[in-house]
Amino acid sequence: MSLLSLEGVSRVYATRRGLFGTPVPVRAVDHISFSVAPGRTLGIVGESGCGKSTTGRVALGIERPSEGTVSFEGAAMPTPGTPEWRRLRARLQLVYQDPLGAMDRRLTVAAQVAEPLEIHGIGDKAERQDRVAALLRDVGLRADLAQRHPHELSGGQRQRAVLARALATDPALLVADEPVSALDVSIQAQVINMLTDLQEARGIAMLFISHDLKVVRQVSHEVAVMYLGRIVEQGDPEAIFADPLHPYSRALVSAIPVPGPRRIERIVLSGDPPNPADRPSGCAFHPRCALATASCRAEVPQLKPAADGRQVACHLVEAA
Repeated sequence: MSLLSLEGVSRVYATRRGLFGTPVPVRAVDHISFSVAPGRTLGIVGESGCGKSTTGRVALGIERPSEGTVSFEGAAMPTPGTPEWRRLRARLQLVYQDPLGAMDRRLTVAAQVAEPLEIHGIGDKAERQDRVAALLRDVGLRADLAQRHPHELSGGQRQRAVLARALATDPALLVADEPVSALDVSIQAQVINMLTDLQEARGIAMLFISHDLKVVRQVSHEVAVMYLGRIVEQGDPEAIFADPLHPYSRALVSAIPVPGPRRIERIVLSGDPPNPADRPSGCAFHPRCALATASCRAEVPQLKPAADGRQVACHLVEAA
């Protein structure tokens, strides 16, 4: 059974060309569908601006989809700001990219980890203190750090504190938005291992959003590759990283640093991603794709099953 499900979800914003121009719709997320089961991780990868973070906010109910439905445990996500949504938010938590920016510099670590418990009315004062101490132990922080302020911690310690705060209400789903990109490589490995251990121990589902494909491959049970608001390939991480089918996925995988000879020749994409307010006709990737055909320029490819069980949105890939 799916814990989280998105069906045909789009998120459209309005922008203007110039100060007095007419409003132009921008599809940050464009008709995406996926589901995440308890204890499983869906990794979402893609270039900056492809809609990864917007997808995470819509999945949490922080933003309402312009089209489609978001469901949690089989029920539609309540309207943001309603009492039903606030009660549900205890079970849906976000791990931020910038831990220093995500924390209040005036409050101690213990006060910030306890804050979600106070907001949701969980336990009395003594029980909250005990829970905060247990959470800090679970994420590998020493007890004496509880009374420190964020600026007194290292980057890795701050991210552990942010994670402890996210875990305070015992959530069923974590949306981790670039949670290790600001950390050194050695600290990244520690935080990733800790996340994996906590997920196994607590049965938490995760949306893991990142542009670092090596990290996504390590933590994910399934991977979705996004380009300009659409999922272009989705499936088992080992299959995607061993033999990517979509030309965009091949370009991303070819950029991963590897020791020794490469299995996939390095592919350098020309130009920048198109303006989402002025999407190309047909496949949005065709202006940068060396394999594009006339059908790629004329028709939008739909996500369809490939021979090995993956889903791919490409006219050049045969359907199963």
